[in-house]
Amino acid sequence: MTSFVMRHKILTVCFWLLLSFCGAKYAGVMMHRMDYTYTTPGQPGFIANQHILDSFGIDATFEPFLAVLHLPQGSGMDTPAGQAMAAKTFDSASNASIVAIADYANTHDSLFILDHGQTTWALIDLPNPDKGPSAGFEERIPPAMQKAVMPGSKLTLTGFAQMLSNAGPNRHNLVIGLEIGIVAAAVVLLLVYGSAIAIVPVMMALPAILVTFLSALGLTYLTPVSYFVPYMIILLSPGLAVDYSLIVVTRWREERERGLDNDAAIRSAIRSAGGTVILSGVTVAVGLFSLVLLPVPFLRSVGVGGMLVPLIATGSALTLLPITLAAWGPWLERRRLWKTSTTFSRGWERWARLILRYRWLAAVVALAVLGSLTIPALSINTAEPLIGSLPQTGPAAETFRELLHIGIPSAVDFPVQVITHGGDEGRKQATAIALATPGVFAVVSPNTPSFRHGDDSLLTVITKAEGGTHEGKAIVVDLRKRIQGVSGGAEVGGSTAGDVAFTDAVYGHFPLMLTIVCLLSVAILTKALRSLVLALKAVLLNVVSLGAAFGFMVLFWQRGYGSNLIFGVPATAAIRDWIPVVVFACLYGLSMDYEVFVLSRIREEYDRLQATDEAIVQALARTGRLVTSAAVILMISFLSLSGDPNQIPKIISTTLAAGVVVDAIIIRTLLVPALVSLMGKWNWWSPSWMRVE
Repeated sequence: MTSFVMRHKILTVCFWLLLSFCGAKYAGVMMHRMDYTYTTPGQPGFIANQHILDSFGIDATFEPFLAVLHLPQGSGMDTPAGQAMAAKTFDSASNASIVAIADYANTHDSLFILDHGQTTWALIDLPNPDKGPSAGFEERIPPAMQKAVMPGSKLTLTGFAQMLSNAGPNRHNLVIGLEIGIVAAAVVLLLVYGSAIAIVPVMMALPAILVTFLSALGLTYLTPVSYFVPYMIILLSPGLAVDYSLIVVTRWREERERGLDNDAAIRSAIRSAGGTVILSGVTVAVGLFSLVLLPVPFLRSVGVGGMLVPLIATGSALTLLPITLAAWGPWLERRRLWKTSTTFSRGWERWARLILRYRWLAAVVALAVLGSLTIPALSINTAEPLIGSLPQTGPAAETFRELLHIGIPSAVDFPVQVITHGGDEGRKQATAIALATPGVFAVVSPNTPSFRHGDDSLLTVITKAEGGTHEGKAIVVDLRKRIQGVSGGAEVGGSTAGDVAFTDAVYGHFPLMLTIVCLLSVAILTKALRSLVLALKAVLLNVVSLGAAFGFMVLFWQRGYGSNLIFGVPATAAIRDWIPVVVFACLYGLSMDYEVFVLSRIREEYDRLQATDEAIVQALARTGRLVTSAAVILMISFLSLSGDPNQIPKIISTTLAAGVVVDAIIIRTLLVPALVSLMGKWNWWSPSWMRVE
């Protein structure tokens, strides 16, 4: 391939320029073609929510709007004028969208009267916000309701969606983070390598990002693609494109040091480092593509779309980069800030010898640190985060606190939605059962067309505990058991039931996914490293590294040890159910990256020297700076996205950054050399039938 690229430089460059131009031009089109659905086909919670959508047009997985109306003095809810004013204001939401409104006017329930009648509120169940006839209602309902507010009254909409919206525009924040990450990568490389050649890996990132966006757009015409795929591209593409190019550039400099001319150095670098890049790209792609093994369309699309990132980054490093080095490599290399060794690091050589001298101590310390981080991961709670962990400033947050102050539970915005199929008799039975269920605060089901459809009735059950807690989940499970005998049948839906369905579908299949990914990785690495022992060790350490990253996520975010201090976010008590799976897919491949970088070079040095300890020393001296630089670049790239006020990018980016740092520092430069040294000649063993010569 290198010979073809070098013979057809203009064609190759034009190919990348054309695709990059199209990617830049049509990136906006892709954002409008994204899919926003979270479905778990076959699960009871999903089936119930689908039936609610079919009968009432309501998306039970979406948190309701809570409309709070402060009435003027003399026109409280104890007066006909106040009641009429409230009914008109709340009913105006139905002019903007399909909704199911529960308020005092249609329930006559004192639950909806606050502050001695001067304040009233309504719970507004909503349709799907992203597709169907009511798509975009979030922009239409607030102005429609404000228009209906009478002089002297004040209306505030609150709830999960309103408080989350205080996080600001995600897309804009992510683009800023991308720019910061690229600039930081250039600075790090310039400081480490001391010459203008540092700009080359950064140059490879831009076409890789744009072409990946274009490829994802093409994918939308074949299958639904999740809205999270563009964020995956911004999250992973810059770091991977820079890292893969960095491997090749480092090897090119090494070959130039040996005295090869530019063309020969490029070809030699691609022959040696190119294999490492391909192996790394395939491993990352396998980790991401593993999401297709889960029975959730949303995650499958993230896996397929995310797989494009490492493959295109690999293509950029192996095709566009050689041409760039051929055209400007020597000229850029001569523009130095200071004269330094380009590849061999005396500092890393001394570090390697220190680790080998105290190999047992190094292994024990590393395992102790990893174990202390991994244990908290066992207590991870996957669900909606507590509403108290969302931004607590602004009118929406202040109004929500008012509701809490007068006794409305925070779980009001995560109601359990029950659909009954037995007419009035079934509805009455289900209502009585729900009210008798421990942990239920109230049940509302107005006798209006929005809550009745033939023999079907919709009951909105307000619980005392949020669905993100173990108590909230237990209420859903208990209620589902209790209503099984309801006349005509009844089903339990809502956001918590959807979360339970998602958890059962995903994490019930997770062991199978992990097993398949690990076996594939062992097969790939055994062939590349020509050692079953090294391959098994790499995969096991990778799993340990992932456990440490999940432990950080639990400690920092779920338990709040640091999140409030650094980001002003209290303990979430739960991690959004799909985040651990996406983090696993990303980190599995990224962690394996460094494993491949280090072990491939150890294997190469062992083949040359036939001495395990000396091979470790030489490999770390050659790759230590590379691995550290790559880790710092990825860490900065991820952390630059943590500035987004939205909780989801914060959790994902900080966990990925922590995982990369732990992997590069504790595992690759401490535990790996110690274990390889301890195992000696056994590192190179494979059964005869698996040996690849």
